[in-house]
Amino acid sequence: MPAREHRYTEIGAFEAKARLSEILRKVEQGERFTITVRGRPVAEVAPAPATGKAKPSKEQEEALQRLRNPRIKGISATEIRAAIEKGRR
Repeated sequence: MPAREHRYTEIGAFEAKARLSEILRKVEQGERFTITVRGRPVAEVAPAPATGKAKPSKEQEEALQRLRNPRIKGISATEIRAAIEKGRR
């Protein structure tokens, strides 16, 4: 199966900002854009991979797991009150 041919367009940042919705519609259809600032390429806008929802990386999964199950446990309101009272003595 041959690779799908993509249109390629270079566009200035100011024009890209003004036409973002139109650019995104064209990207959905397979067109690619290089955004330039003063003629210098700074970003590329291209169609996202057609694999569906992006799978988080291993590092992202580990970070999410650490957020869901923190190793540091909180202290109770009673323990906080006791520490405050102890500090006032």
